[in-house]
Order: sequence, then C-alpha cells, then structure tokens
Amino acid sequence: MSPLAEIRDLVISYRTGSGGLRALDGTDLILTPGETVAVVGESGSGKSTLGMAIGRLLPGEAHCEGGTLSVAGTDVLNADADTLRALRRDKLGFVFQNPMSALDPTMRVGKQVARAMGGKPGQKEIEALLTRAELSEPGRVLRAFPHELSGGMAQRVVIAMAIARQPALLIADEPTASLDASIREKIMATLNRLRDETGATLVVLSHDLRLIARHSDRVAVMYGGRVVEDGAVETVLDAPAHPYTAALLSAAAGSEKPGERLDPIPGMPPSLSGRCEACAFAPRCTFAREQCRTERPEPRVIAKRRVICHFAEDALAAPGAERRA
Repeated sequence: MSPLAEIRDLVISYRTGSGGLRALDGTDLILTPGETVAVVGESGSGKSTLGMAIGRLLPGEAHCEGGTLSVAGTDVLNADADTLRALRRDKLGFVFQNPMSALDPTMRVGKQVARAMGGKPGQKEIEALLTRAELSEPGRVLRAFPHELSGGMAQRVVIAMAIARQPALLIADEPTASLDASIREKIMATLNRLRDETGATLVVLSHDLRLIARHSDRVAVMYGGRVVEDGAVETVLDAPAHPYTAALLSAAAGSEKPGERLDPIPGMPPSLSGRCEACAFAPRCTFAREQCRTERPEPRVIAKRRVICHFAEDALAAPGAERRA
C-alpha cells in the first residue's frame, strides 16, 4: 500500500534568545491509509512539533534545518501558499488538546461548524455532522456558544469540524488531556469509529500510553526528537525493545496492583542545541555503555519493529521484558 505521508530525517529547531533549541533531531515516520498510529512520549519529546509540522502549522520561530515531509504527494515543506491551503482544507483535519481554545468564544457553534464544512450548509446538514460526532442534541448545540458546552461536548464539536471535509489524515494532539477520565475512552472510540467510516489515517499524539494503546494499530515512541521504536501495538508494548519504551510502561499508571509503586524515569528529557551525536537516552538508561555515550544509534529492524538502540537485543532479553499495556 502506498504511503499517505512520509517523513524522512526531519530536523526542526526553534529560535530562542539563547540560541537554537532542536525539537526534531532526524525524525522518520511513514503513515499508511486507514491506520491509527499513536505517537507517544514525555513532554518535550517532539510529538506536538511533529504533528504541527505535518500541516506546516509551526510558529514563526520554528526553522526546518533538513529532511523531507510529504502528504498525499505534496511536498509540505516547499509548497506555495495556495497548495498548502488546499492541502489543509481537503486532506488534513486537526483535533487540538484544549477544545475551548480551539473554538471561537464569540461565535455560535453552528456558524463555526458551517465554516468548517464550506459552502452554505443547511441546519439539517450541520446537525447531521454533529450527530456523527455523537452529540445527542445537535439542534441545541449548534445554537450554543462554546462556553455553554461541557469539555466533552466541545471536543466533539472540534472533532466534527475536523472531519467536515472528509480528510485523508486526521491528527489529534492530546485529544483527551483536558477531559475527565470517564470521557476519554468515549472520545477515543468516537475518533476510531469516524476513522473507520471515512477510511482516514488517524494519528494520536499523547503521553497517556495505556489509553492510546487500546485504540491504536501502531505505536511510535518518541524521545529526544526521534522515533526510537515503531511497530504494531502488541509487538512493541508486549515486549519493548527500546529501554525508553520499557521505562514508559513501568511509569504508566493503570495496571499496577494495590500497594505497588510505579517506577518513575530518573532524570529529565534532553534539551538539544544541535544534532545529538550519541544516544539521547543514555544518561537515563540502565543498559547504557560507552558506545551509547559516543555513537549516535541508527534505525534498524529487530523482532518485527523498527528501533533506534545499540543494545535492543539486551532490552528484549532482560528479565521482565515481556509485559502488556
């Protein structure tokens, strides 16, 4: 199957008062039609930068230093304004973390949804779209202002707007982070149902590893601006080959027994001012050796997943390596 999106060796830095801060340090990711891909990692791993780069929605201080990025055959990094506008309108949909900031507080919901749909849709068409996003009272919702909705309802409105033009690629950046735990599963189920209906590719950026894993086909684990492990959910999370993936699972709440303590990951994620010439995870890794501190690991395939680690075989063979998210 031909890829829908291809990201190769993408390098993006942010200009700051003290110099450049590298957010993506050679990111590789390929997306195929119809799949749900979870991009996971701690804050600062590069997830949001990657998601916004796909639509070239990064702020002015962001600078692409290298690599390629294409969506549906369009060279996103070099597209002119008209081509980029058409790509965003016809091929891409975005669901942002905070629905209240994504919606215009001064405009009724119905008018915002109508603008997302394009043309001059009638009330029945708007209500039908809201119903697809599982809003039970679409007539009331379209007359409301955003502040009159609950967080879950507002997020469903944002989802409705994101799918209004049947995008080929739907990017959801922490879509459940601002919602109650009881709503998170429902929002993820809605996103996946809409993916099935439209045939779109769904990319979910999140730090909630266990929740997202239950609703995804593939998981891409990011650290230090690179995808350090990428494969089918059951392959990667049942037996992680990268020590960082294993550490994320050990630190993730959800499967611990009463009285059992979670294992936090020691140290802090790296702040890169330039290309990392070693393994970015080495200072926090229990498997690290001298090679990790002096040589940049390159991608390779091991045990049915793509991994960036010099000693992935050791991580797979370690006691307790097999686990389930």
